[in-house]
Amino acid sequence: MNDHYDFRPATAADLPMLRVWLETPEVVRWWGDPDEQETLLREDLDEPGMTMWIVSHDGHPFGYAQHYEVHRWPQPHFQAMPADTVAIDAFIGVPDMIGGGHGSAFLRQLAERLLAEGAPCVAIDPDAANLRARRAYARAGFVEQGLVAGDDGDDMLMIFATGD
Repeated sequence: MNDHYDFRPATAADLPMLRVWLETPEVVRWWGDPDEQETLLREDLDEPGMTMWIVSHDGHPFGYAQHYEVHRWPQPHFQAMPADTVAIDAFIGVPDMIGGGHGSAFLRQLAERLLAEGAPCVAIDPDAANLRARRAYARAGFVEQGLVAGDDGDDMLMIFATGD
């Protein structure tokens, strides 16, 4: 499998596509209400601290990723992390792309890019019950650190390990 993924900034023109993705069962299951999420994405387009990406493979958009400096939006489980640590949130919006290794591959590429750009640490915090995501993130190089309290229950804090 070609493991190169392209990341382009999300724009307002992407909102209709993102809305379709937000309505897919797997995204609804873990991200919640599509109306609420679409509103948040729309608001975040104008938020300078949030970087939003449309992820493509072989020229076909299939996923969404966003990242932000963890201390900009304080969450208890990120408080002890170094300044400029970056957290990632992501989903695959095209159901046919789930289960083929694309999530772990594009997240590894994104995490490596963030480290190369100067982030001292890259974190992700999936819902603890989202075992598919946790396995994909582990394949990408994220290491489970332990359960933390999230907005809707327990999350699993995971930190990207480069193998150094």
